[in-house]
Amino acid sequence: MTTQTTALMAPAVITPPASRPTFAAATERIAGRALLKYFRTPGLFIMGMVQSGMFLFSFRYVFGGAIQAGPAGYVGFLVPGYVATIVLFTGGGIAVAVAEDKTQGLTDRLLSLPIARGSLVAGRTVADFTTNAWSIVFTAALGFAFGFRLPGSAADGLAALGLCLLYGLVFTVVFIVIGLFAPNAQAAQGMSMIAFILAFISSTYVPPASMPGWLQPFSKYQPITPMVDAVRSALTGGTQDLAIALIWSAALVVVFAPVAVVRYRRT
Repeated sequence: MTTQTTALMAPAVITPPASRPTFAAATERIAGRALLKYFRTPGLFIMGMVQSGMFLFSFRYVFGGAIQAGPAGYVGFLVPGYVATIVLFTGGGIAVAVAEDKTQGLTDRLLSLPIARGSLVAGRTVADFTTNAWSIVFTAALGFAFGFRLPGSAADGLAALGLCLLYGLVFTVVFIVIGLFAPNAQAAQGMSMIAFILAFISSTYVPPASMPGWLQPFSKYQPITPMVDAVRSALTGGTQDLAIALIWSAALVVVFAPVAVVRYRRT
């Protein structure tokens, strides 16, 4: 009897709560979840590659014969600009995915966990930048298949590719913010179309000097033109517009990354 009473009166053993995941661990898990969803949808791979090839083919062979763009020919002008801005075409998928996570309740579930809100942005950025990097490298390979050749050394080519990857990272954050502000996936797709305007009214596809005089200032001073021109210059070992491109890249991250964190908190 005494033994039973003692057992009943003994204090219960309380298991301490699991420790809060570190920022790095939370970022890794969120990125892994996003990438797993991407890899389980083969159509995303296929359609991304088909879209890149169709656009590049059209500009190279349909419009290329009618556009004069220097001694290297239109292919030498087009491919660096197209690779540098491919993220503006694939970024709509990022915005849609973020909006879908929000409307399907996944974002709410993540916000209920004891993790840093910054890890939500970081994890999403790592995952989407990984897919963007694949698109950039694949598109660059298509450019060589369509007749592009390096005007400088291999090291210059790698430097230009590095700039393209940097832009991919920067605009990944921008499209995450678009997805967070969009009320649904359809709206996110429509809001992402603003990127098309920046891409076309720039030096990506035609020299700005060929545009109407009233449109040239916008083309010159918006962020895409110095970014593209910096890539073209890097291919020959130059640094034209490199400082401006890096300043624009830093400014976009400084502005949009905090907005993404705050928006997650208020979702």
